[in-house]
Amino acid sequence: MPAPVSFGIAMRNFTRFPELPDAPALVDYGVRMEELGFESLWVWDHILLGTDPHFPIIDSLTLLTAVAARTKTIKIGTGVLVLPLRNPVVLAKQLASMDLISNGRLMLGAAVGWYKREFDAIGIAHDKRGKIMDRNLDIIKRLWTEDGVTGEWDELNLRNAVMFPKPVQKPHPPILIGGYVDAVLKRVAKRGDGWLTYFYTPEGYNEAWAKISAFAEEEGRDPASLYSLNQLPIYVGPREVGLPKMNEWLNAEWDLSKGSLSTFDSAIVGTPAECAEQIARHIETGVKKIVFVPWRYEKEQIDLLAHEVLPLLRK
Repeated sequence: MPAPVSFGIAMRNFTRFPELPDAPALVDYGVRMEELGFESLWVWDHILLGTDPHFPIIDSLTLLTAVAARTKTIKIGTGVLVLPLRNPVVLAKQLASMDLISNGRLMLGAAVGWYKREFDAIGIAHDKRGKIMDRNLDIIKRLWTEDGVTGEWDELNLRNAVMFPKPVQKPHPPILIGGYVDAVLKRVAKRGDGWLTYFYTPEGYNEAWAKISAFAEEEGRDPASLYSLNQLPIYVGPREVGLPKMNEWLNAEWDLSKGSLSTFDSAIVGTPAECAEQIARHIETGVKKIVFVPWRYEKEQIDLLAHEVLPLLRK
């Protein structure tokens, strides 16, 4: 019998120009998601995204901090933070402060990133982002867990660097690593607390998780101790109406990584009962958290999900 799964929801902190994200409305959205009973709230992360079209985006960590200040129980997560773009010492301080402000509700989803223009603009070597990711993970975890850190990493020179206060969560907030190539799945097994992916079918998830499990065993880790999360688009309504709407939206605003098992076929579409049946197939994989991306983030869709779909799964 699969372990109980928790249900989170994504936040629309990026839009397609000329539409702009509404910061106060997004904070209110976070408050509302807590009221509706969602276990966690997830934002997307980029500094720059696209040129024609481009996608305006509100900073992920700033927005989550604002939501944390207005909520009490809902967990806050990045899905995913482009870790190599951030100075790891500054980021360790910022994330620890967020965990303190939220009283231990932070979940860090992180990945190497892909958008070369973004790396070039910030001055980070795109072709070294995997190495930088590993370095940053090491530095952040050490600053979170050690009284003093000494070491040299590339241009970073820490001489008994003392960072307090520490995060509320011990030993530190969970770090979920996103990605799909074997090198990333090995990073999950060796350095992460779990894996985060998006738009995977149950079959795709099982294929990738089998690899992670094998890599974890090679590292002497129990795969069952690792966290797992799948982000899934959802439309609640008649399939003949919802499928064309969902396909149009996904193709207009979403990208799939070449070579990954992400697919728009992962979309959950149908009546509440049909949606619950499709979600149940994901639960059977053993995934520990499902984060829903509601069609166009419409209020009606979110209410249908919260009031008509999820109660069928909680019975």
